[in-house]
Order: sequence, then structure tokens, then C-alpha cells
Amino acid sequence: MRAIRRFTVRPVLPDSLRPLEDLVTNLRWSWHPETQDLFEAVDAQAWAASHNDPVRFLGAIPAERLGTLGRDKRFIKRLELARADLDEYLTGNRWYQSLGDDAPRSIAYFSPEFGITAVLPQYSGGLGILAGDHLKSASDLGVPIVGVGLLYRHGYFRQSLSREGWQQERYPVIDPDELPLTLLREPDDAPVKVSIDVPGGLTLVAHVWVAQVGRVP
Repeated sequence: MRAIRRFTVRPVLPDSLRPLEDLVTNLRWSWHPETQDLFEAVDAQAWAASHNDPVRFLGAIPAERLGTLGRDKRFIKRLELARADLDEYLTGNRWYQSLGDDAPRSIAYFSPEFGITAVLPQYSGGLGILAGDHLKSASDLGVPIVGVGLLYRHGYFRQSLSREGWQQERYPVIDPDELPLTLLREPDDAPVKVSIDVPGGLTLVAHVWVAQVGRVP
């Protein structure tokens, strides 16, 4: 039976566990083993069942487990250290900051796809992986890059074989609310819109979704 509508569960975390939201929404976790270990410590079974998808993972953790962790002083200390480490990573000086004031203050990196993690299926091959690695390296080096790409309605297809041995493709529909993305908003909380005039007297209007890749938006 085909689903009529899907809902994404976003848990209400105890105040002591709020730093988890920052760790989940910053894709630095995808190349930072210590953060992945922290997620696994929350609930190893749920982490494995989510296929290492932190957004889905948090939504699958029972409220009782969250309540227990919220009172676990050792876990809270570990979580606070992880959040402090992320803060230092995001704000501390790195290689690029040693270049002085003559270095560009911002660099745009345009690519039709960025392969950051399988959780964000916006790539299909090696060039996407390369672009994603460029963003990760830029983040580690403190380079002020801004990645600009496209958010596709369908990500890369998933393959299977029919009983007759023929390849079958399935293109899952992408729901931004299920991904580690944030809708960019104006100061009055209205969604940011980009308008482009196209042939035929039409105007293309697009929203802006932000994926935080370490220091790189």
C-alpha cells in the first residue's frame, strides 16, 4: 500500500541533551569518529538500525532512554566535551587564518552535486565525492568556502535485480525535513527566496536549504 503522507519525528530533548541537536545537524560527524561513537553510546541498536543517519536515529530513541541519559552525569559530561570540541573546531584559527587579511574573505564553490555522506544522497559518482571531500578539507583548513549546489527531488537511484535478472532502479523521493538541512530564513522568519527570470516570461523561485559541513555552509 502506498503511503498517503509521511511524517518526520523530531524528539523534544531534555535541556541537558540539547547539544545533541548541534552535533546531529553539523555534518562534521560524518568524518569525525568520536562524534559517531557518542551517537552509538546513546543507543547502539538504534544507531545501527538507522544506518548511521543521525536525524532518523534521534527520532527512533524512546523517551525513556532520553530521560535516562538526561540524568546520566557521565554521559552529560561526555556530551558537553563533544559540544565544546565542535565549538572550538568551528571558531578556532586554522591554516587559512594564518594567511592574513589579504586572503579572500569568502569563496563560492559551485557544483551540481556534493558527496558528503550517504545520509544526504545528492551525488551519484566520483565527481560528487570529490566535491564533498573539497568541502571537508576546506572546513578542516579553515578556508571560508560556501558550497552552492542543487537540492534534487530525487537522489541517486537504488538498484535491485528482478527475478529474471534485469536491473531495476528506484528513485526515492527526498524530503528535506528528513535530512540534516535547515531552511534559510529572513530576519522576520520568512523563508529566503531566490528569483530567476527564465525564457517565456516566467520566473523561477527557489528556497535555500543549508547543510552545515563543519565550518562550511
